Amino acid sequence: MSDAKTTMGRPVYLPVPSDVPEPAEGCDVCAALVRQRAEARACGDFSAVSDRNVELAAHPHRKDAGRKSS
Repeated sequence: MSDAKTTMGRPVYLPVPSDVPEPAEGCDVCAALVRQRAEARACGDFSAVSDRNVELAAHPHRKDAGRKSS
């Protein structure tokens, strides 16, 4: 007989998905990324949706949010 393991492995715990980044008002780059994200979602390309979310989150407008210029 075989000594193969037939029990299940330990469970995988995934984090809660992060919030969807919002575009900065009046930014053409952000608007284009939002359009591309919507097109990707409509086609079922969730990898591209994730890529657009990363780009939106890393866009320079996001880093300056909440800062006041002196």
